[in-house]
Amino acid sequence: MYQPEYLRQVRENLEVKEDPTKLRSPKFETSSGIPLKNSYTPADIENLDAVRDLGRPGKYPFTRHVQPTGFRGRLWTMRQYAGFGTAEESNKRYRYLLEQGQTGLSVAFDLPTQIGMDPDHAMAMGEVGKVGVSICSIRDMRVLFKDIPLDKVSTSMTINGPASVLLALYLAVAEEQGASWSQVSGTIQNDILKEYMARGTYIYPPRPSIRLITNIFEFCAAGVPNWNTISISGYHIREAGCTAAQEIAFTLADGIAYVEAALAAGMKLEDFAPRLSFFFNAHNQFFEEIAKFRAARRMWAKIIKERFGSSDPKSQMLRFHTQTAGSTLTAQQPDNNIVRTTVQAMAAVLGGTQSLHTNSRDEALALPTEVSARIALRTQQILAFESRIADTVDPFAGSYLIESLTDELEARAEALIRKVDEAGGMVSAIEKGIPQREIQNAAYEFQKGVERGEQVVVGVNKFTVQNEAKPDLLRVDEALGARRRAQVAQYRAERDNGAVRTKLDALTAASRGTDNLMPLILDAVKAEATVGEVCDAMRTVFGEYQERLVL
Repeated sequence: MYQPEYLRQVRENLEVKEDPTKLRSPKFETSSGIPLKNSYTPADIENLDAVRDLGRPGKYPFTRHVQPTGFRGRLWTMRQYAGFGTAEESNKRYRYLLEQGQTGLSVAFDLPTQIGMDPDHAMAMGEVGKVGVSICSIRDMRVLFKDIPLDKVSTSMTINGPASVLLALYLAVAEEQGASWSQVSGTIQNDILKEYMARGTYIYPPRPSIRLITNIFEFCAAGVPNWNTISISGYHIREAGCTAAQEIAFTLADGIAYVEAALAAGMKLEDFAPRLSFFFNAHNQFFEEIAKFRAARRMWAKIIKERFGSSDPKSQMLRFHTQTAGSTLTAQQPDNNIVRTTVQAMAAVLGGTQSLHTNSRDEALALPTEVSARIALRTQQILAFESRIADTVDPFAGSYLIESLTDELEARAEALIRKVDEAGGMVSAIEKGIPQREIQNAAYEFQKGVERGEQVVVGVNKFTVQNEAKPDLLRVDEALGARRRAQVAQYRAERDNGAVRTKLDALTAASRGTDNLMPLILDAVKAEATVGEVCDAMRTVFGEYQERLVL
């Protein structure tokens, strides 16, 4: 990009020497351990080729954006994650957010639903409706989306172990509304690999879980063309404490594993790759986060082209949703979280996200109140309509710092992917505890930095206040669990239990073979089988995953 003689002059004339005794910190570095210099010059990006490495927005390698017009044509989808208590309560919140200008739904399910258990299961005691909405049947799903047209509203569902069951419920309700599956759009997270390494809401062991994922790929490729069949999620890996480079590496390594599984199942890359989507965290280190999104886009395009041999631009595009970092929110001085979220959201927009959720100020204490949810949504709207940061595509392109960070993050992430490859791929790496150990070590180092005061957390280890006033919080009714148990008992008494048993037995039998299970899951939920019953029908064959301790 630059002539050698010019770079020599830059190094000689623009080098800055600092007196360490006058610096406020003994070292400056990113979350990934990348040292940060006093300032950056062309010498820091001497190997950058603007055509090869950057290109134009909407063109390979998509470093700058997947769309040629960025947000000049259409803004990102403002998709606030919400759900609590009953389907009725969550439906009310969804309709409120849509009235306030939200442009897509994002469903949070409670823990029993996330691990395929009904509200009357012994393990569900005390957890029903607490961290999301309680859904166990097609009746609940009808109420959840009452007066919300599923042929017009895009819905994202954060669900993994029972993703096939919740997708089946969603499609069944869309049918009842009169919407054809070709009109339905949205995303299921459906990323089980990160559950084993970071989050923990798994049901089955990895290999049968991947079978279900590829079944969904096949089913939607044939009948639900506008549905994103997986959201390969680095978000939760980052929430568990990893660095930006690790977030890129383990997310893309998961993506490689899913592509390989689908190809092994006999699918053609172009039949499913354009519907793969990704989910990233927007963390605190502003410049590193912008560079992270750019590096991930470029890396995925190269992986699809060079590793899998596809020149299809739609398959090469890394399309992603972003959520601001829940792990950075503090219970102390919760209004500070509005500022954190704003900075993180700006990084996501400047990094070219396709959709965005902004966390609410009170989420370190409870699920957000209506007022807090509105402030979080307004944050996005102010960025979109007042700040003008979305009016130019990839405005940091060419910045010596940003391009240097993008290259360095790519190099570090590639080294980690090679480590996963050498272990036999991501499934084998997880079974050996490799990514779990990397994440645990990074989280431990960060926490030590906080405790030593090297990592400042405003309001926690610096700038604290005494006797803080307690904010108003959303509280889920403690009697909800008992009400939901009674509802499930009534539901089972009113349905045709013979028909349910027949459909569940057919699903269990098919689980022993190799057929696609999605049509049978759909038949079961239409017959009014519960989420727990459908998951149990497969548990009988697949068993349950038992986590192994990694030190």
